[in-house]
Amino acid sequence: MSPIEIGLASVVAIIVLVYLGLYIPIALSMVSMLAIWLLRDNFELSMNLLKIAVSDSVMEYTFATVPLFTFMGLIVAKAGMGSDIYEVMNSGFRKVKGGIGMATVGANAVFAAVTGSSIASASVFAKVSVPQMLKYGYSPRFAVGVVAGSSVLGMIIPPSAMLIIYSFVAEQSVGDMFLAGVVPGLLLSVAYIAAIWFMGKVAPAYMGGRTSTEYEWMSLREIASKTGPLISLIVVVLGGIYTGWMTPVEAGAAGAAFGLLIAVLRKKMTLKVFWEALIETGHITAAILFLITAASIYSRMLGLAGLPNELAVILEQNQMGIYTIMLIYVCLMLFLGTLLDTASIILIVVPLFLPLIEPLGLSLVWFGIVTVVGAEIGLLTPPLGISCFVIKASLDDDRISLKDVFMGALPFAFVMLVVLVALIRYPVLSIGIL
Repeated sequence: MSPIEIGLASVVAIIVLVYLGLYIPIALSMVSMLAIWLLRDNFELSMNLLKIAVSDSVMEYTFATVPLFTFMGLIVAKAGMGSDIYEVMNSGFRKVKGGIGMATVGANAVFAAVTGSSIASASVFAKVSVPQMLKYGYSPRFAVGVVAGSSVLGMIIPPSAMLIIYSFVAEQSVGDMFLAGVVPGLLLSVAYIAAIWFMGKVAPAYMGGRTSTEYEWMSLREIASKTGPLISLIVVVLGGIYTGWMTPVEAGAAGAAFGLLIAVLRKKMTLKVFWEALIETGHITAAILFLITAASIYSRMLGLAGLPNELAVILEQNQMGIYTIMLIYVCLMLFLGTLLDTASIILIVVPLFLPLIEPLGLSLVWFGIVTVVGAEIGLLTPPLGISCFVIKASLDDDRISLKDVFMGALPFAFVMLVVLVALIRYPVLSIGIL
């Protein structure tokens, strides 16, 4: 077999193995090492490249952000700040048709600015928001669809684990990626709210529901008491990064310490909860860093096989422009989104397309935002849609089937696709504030 054939076969093998249920980092590492062995007929070389991959990836100082932001997000979730911000948002939207859905989007956007996790958002708001929407007569599909759609904000609005993973693969600044994620995240939030308003006008029967009378207007003092801790945490973390006072690692450490202090003052922190947060942080961190190591050896294998260069030659021979390349790229991500999770998609396709984007003089930060948004659509599409599975498991309600969750999420996946097209067409939306 030629190097190109080995490279192609390895990519297909990785996708098949992951789809069959093999742990993603194991699939990436195992197939990549085997491919390097076949390419160079040298098993010792493949082992040496694995050692280099470890030293060049997880030993990097930048990746200290992973456990710090993970711990901060878990502490915030356990301190009940998600339900507090939801109550405030619901008070503001209580007289609007679909207001509870809009409040869910707004609360998810604020919550995402601290947790950085779609899964955490899906779990929290499935328990907080869906029962309220059902109580006021909203259709089950709309209720779960709003939570599923807005949960993806956790992976776009910084701090985001997916932005950190991309920053490693593309060798970009974590701080720049966080900056670039702000406007797209807010844009998607506004698009979701507009879509809910549109549904209320055009398809009221599908939405169902009535305006909320339970939530009264809150006084400024009540709003400050419920939102103050979370807003102050956001200011400390993101403000520190954006003003240049702190590096992402320092901001993560400050946020983790401040979040822990808030949880203690709110009397939400016990030794048991603290220990559970530490253990869960360890599990999540180990999984992410294992992914990063596997991605490093995979990228080296692709370079040895010459697959990215061959792909660049094919596209150049066919005189494909940037929009054609991006169309192919987005279609590939949407297809893989039906099979793989977000991290897998980023780790598999980004190393293939980076050599095509760099010569065109395009911003790799912009490309990263497009990548994360495109890959996140997969969280809402069957059969894998992780957010949808999390919502179903969190609800434990026999009245709502997994099909209802996927069908409810479909309109919001379409909204994401529209926003993705806008981000591709107007890169300034992502990189304008850099």
